[in-house]
Amino acid sequence: MEKVIQIKTLSYRYPDGIKALNNISFDISYGERVGIIGPNGAGKTTLFLCMMGLITGWEGDVVLFSLSMKDKKNHPIVRKKISIVFQNADDQLISPTVFDDVAFGLLNHNFSRDEIPKRVKKSLNDVGLNGFSNRLPFHLSGGEKRRVCLAGALAIEPEVLLVDEPTSDLDPRGKRKIKEILNSLNNTRIISSHDLEFILDTCDRVIVLDEGKIVADGIAKEILSDESLMLAHGLEKPHSLSPHVIPHHYR
Repeated sequence: MEKVIQIKTLSYRYPDGIKALNNISFDISYGERVGIIGPNGAGKTTLFLCMMGLITGWEGDVVLFSLSMKDKKNHPIVRKKISIVFQNADDQLISPTVFDDVAFGLLNHNFSRDEIPKRVKKSLNDVGLNGFSNRLPFHLSGGEKRRVCLAGALAIEPEVLLVDEPTSDLDPRGKRKIKEILNSLNNTRIISSHDLEFILDTCDRVIVLDEGKIVADGIAKEILSDESLMLAHGLEKPHSLSPHVIPHHYR
């Protein structure tokens, strides 16, 4: 299958000397649903920032759609095909209305004034927020804010979607809605999350990061079922993959 993402011996060290990524390599093909998991500080968010070209100075290479992100001339081209939803919705919501927030990326990518309202309306509809155009983003619930951010990311109709901790601070209803939206998409998507039940429900493949290194990469259910692997890297086997013990009086 066509490789849309190629991470080649990527390493990154923060200015304080901490090495966030350590010589990692992997490919992602078109249409794959990949979960990036690992303990806090494993390098998950840093990886996303490198892929978007939001941090530079790394070693190795990040190749998206056959274009190297080392060359800044490629950034505008790549960013028309890839979107990111950040972990903290309040960091992404910067405009006075929901419409303006969803339209922000479209304006940056020079979509026509006629096209923008159509795309905003469709994106809000896709995330279940019809009628929210004139609402104030900071008056919304946590789940609604998350969906506005997702609508903004989807408005450009990206071929690749990066989603960082999509269920943090959401109640069960909010989690279910985000899961439904993501599972309705046909594009390539990479989800970083500590919520391994969510990863199991939304991803076919899992990459485990720890201390900036890849320690496992494979079929989601197989990796998440490996309890010793999970525990060794600060994670827990999803409850749904554990055998259910039937109480004696029900046997």
